[in-house]
Amino acid sequence: MAVRSFMLFTLVLGLFATGSAFAAEPFSPGITQQRQGVDTYAFKIGDVRVTALSDGSVPQDLHKLLHGISHDRIDSRLAYAYQTNPVEVSINAFLLEVGDRLALVDTGSGELFGPGLGGNLIDSLHSAGFKADDVTDVLLTHVHSDHMGGLTREGQMVFPNATVHVGKPDMDFFLDRKNAERSGYDMHYFNQAIQIMTPYVDAGKIDAFDKSTEILPGVTADLHPGHTPGSAFFRLDSKGQSVTFIGDIIHVAAVQFPDPSVTIAYDVDPKGAIAVRSKAFSAFAKQSELVAVPHMPFPGVGHIRKAREGYDWVPINYGNRDSR
Repeated sequence: MAVRSFMLFTLVLGLFATGSAFAAEPFSPGITQQRQGVDTYAFKIGDVRVTALSDGSVPQDLHKLLHGISHDRIDSRLAYAYQTNPVEVSINAFLLEVGDRLALVDTGSGELFGPGLGGNLIDSLHSAGFKADDVTDVLLTHVHSDHMGGLTREGQMVFPNATVHVGKPDMDFFLDRKNAERSGYDMHYFNQAIQIMTPYVDAGKIDAFDKSTEILPGVTADLHPGHTPGSAFFRLDSKGQSVTFIGDIIHVAAVQFPDPSVTIAYDVDPKGAIAVRSKAFSAFAKQSELVAVPHMPFPGVGHIRKAREGYDWVPINYGNRDSR
């Protein structure tokens, strides 16, 4: 990935933080209604209660971020989905109640994107009836700002009682600044990773895995390098039901489902990301697998279905009652 693209993205994030990036742009329908920044949605997988937690959403300029597709084609895909560029992208995390363990899949962006851009995870966690101290395990799909940023606040651990489970290749890559020069990947990502992960490293609270591993009873981690070297899926199985938390193999449904070859500026290895996305989409579609996705519209849970052109996203059916 060209260094210029990542420098551009870093600049865009800086504009986000000042609140000036899209000051002249009209908001999409619904944004001004989400005043509290809190949202949760719970469902059961066998005996395990899973709660989707919203960290908020951020605007993304797809003309600057997506590669392997023209601007006109992006706009056409978005128009078909009744969207326009820039698009509003959800940041979702997921809470798993596994026996006496409380596991959090990803932690949102924390303070890294600035006021009003993500950072709502703890409020959503409270709305679900839990505190940060209750979390016993954090399962990171990968070491990027909007997935690990919520681990710390003002340099302190937000989840002091939790063990952080993360792919070892991501730890090896992002916690060594020399890899920025070796790879051409922007130093911004390495600095953030070191800032956020170091308190947990120093406290001995990192469980770095490098192969398929059972993290918790019924929860298995597998590495799928591409987007980052240590990107991981976490699969939950309980009483014949399952859901797989797939991380960032998909960012923009309207564009990347019909054409999985489209990459994004955040991919460390774009060719690897395409391979993982294509293989995973095919497998999930054939197996009718339920998946949970960080950047689909909240709650980000549904199925991937083979379509005439590429794939479709089918969200989970909404329910609002106590079914116990």
